This record gives sequence, C-alpha cells and structure tokens, in this order.
Amino acid sequence: MPGIPRRRAKKKPKQNNMIIAEITGSLPAAAGCLAAAIGVGLVGAKAVESVGRNPDASGKILVQSILGMALAEAVAFYAIFLAK
Repeated sequence: MPGIPRRRAKKKPKQNNMIIAEITGSLPAAAGCLAAAIGVGLVGAKAVESVGRNPDASGKILVQSILGMALAEAVAFYAIFLAK
C-alpha cells in the first residue's frame, strides 16, 4: 500500500562494549588466580626439596605444606569473589 509508511527495524545496540567490560572485569580475578597458582607451585617445590634433604621430617613438612597451599588457594577465592 503506497499510502502507509513502513516501519524501519530498530538496530540493536552494539554489544562490543559489554564484551570488553566483561573481559576487563575478569582480569583482576585472573591475576589473583595466577598468583595463587604460583604460590602453590613454590610451596610444593620447597616441600619436595626439604623432604629430599631430610626424609625423616616428611610428616611435619607435609602438614606445613598443605597449610601453605590452602592459604595460597584462599587468595584465589578472595580474588574471584572481590573482582566480581
């Protein structure tokens, strides 16, 4: 019908800004998890090294290394919860 104007379809807003905001919002959490992974690796490496030097103290070293790894992993959880 020539007398009735057609409605134009509305363009959806670009979602690039939302994607960029989502990525940059996850960077602090990723940095915190990376730091926790490095910390767990260092604790594990030093525990293995100390057991190699003194095998009789392996029980005490195991307990201390598990506590150290748990505290390092807690940093990762703090980073995830505080970044979001």
